[in-house]
Amino acid sequence: MAKAYLVVRMSGQINVPYWAKTTLQLLKLDKKFRATIIPAKENTLGMLDRIKHYISWQEVSADIAKELFSKKGRKEGYKKISNDDLTKLGFKSIDELASSISEGKLSMNKLKPIKPWFALAPPKRGFKRSTRKTYGEGGILGKNKDLIELVRKMI
Repeated sequence: MAKAYLVVRMSGQINVPYWAKTTLQLLKLDKKFRATIIPAKENTLGMLDRIKHYISWQEVSADIAKELFSKKGRKEGYKKISNDDLTKLGFKSIDELASSISEGKLSMNKLKPIKPWFALAPPKRGFKRSTRKTYGEGGILGKNKDLIELVRKMI
């Protein structure tokens, strides 16, 4: 079983039922193309499966987590994360922070000055698959095995 999941919201805010809105807000995915890393727990897959028509997810590795924190990680005031912020949290480097997040030892909600989400851009050169179908039907939604490459295009 995975230790943590990278979750990206792929659809907008229009015509989303209230139960899906509350689940997306619990995951800190309020806007389109927001990403977060959540630790794998017993209720995590149920939440992801329930809102699979609005998000994509995949197991996260330490290298993509490091890339997200170094390029898209922000703190209060929407400023980049500095080494002083990492030492206040008890980490020596971004590598150590990324490995602890990807192993599921720490939740992004517990990192107080750091925002619990990453703001991504639309992918360079567009989507190669449908944005309205699940991965099994030829789209990008739901459990997506190609999400890491897609996120690299969105950074």
